[in-house]
Amino acid sequence: MNAKGTSNRKEAKNQNYDAKKMNTPGNSRKKKDKDLPWWVELLFVQIGLPDRLLIKILKIKKKGKELIKNDKKSLITFLFVITTFTYFYPVIKHAKNKLDCEAIAKNYIIKNKNIIGANKRELKMLSTNFCYGGEEIYEIENFKN
Repeated sequence: MNAKGTSNRKEAKNQNYDAKKMNTPGNSRKKKDKDLPWWVELLFVQIGLPDRLLIKILKIKKKGKELIKNDKKSLITFLFVITTFTYFYPVIKHAKNKLDCEAIAKNYIIKNKNIIGANKRELKMLSTNFCYGGEEIYEIENFKN
């Protein structure tokens, strides 16, 4: 019986010690004095937005963290593809505008300068020159072959 009594006393002491350790004023102050994040303070305390919105925001935040934790590879792939498209978009747009300008300039040259017999390379050269601000097109006077 002595063995059982001593083990129970040790367990009781450990439990009392753990309980005292958890209920110390320092620990309770840390829990009570925990500051709110700045955005919660601003939006929900100062401005007074409804608490339902805070609950929804916190749920979305939790789901977002879980999504990032579980699907890192697919998110990195998605961000890489978006970054690639964003990087090359100005180049593609410039090339498209250049081709559109050359087609319009080519039709303009054929229509207004009566260049029917000129070869395609000369016509392309003149339309490109015209799109980039060249004035050779104005020097052509009804060129015919």
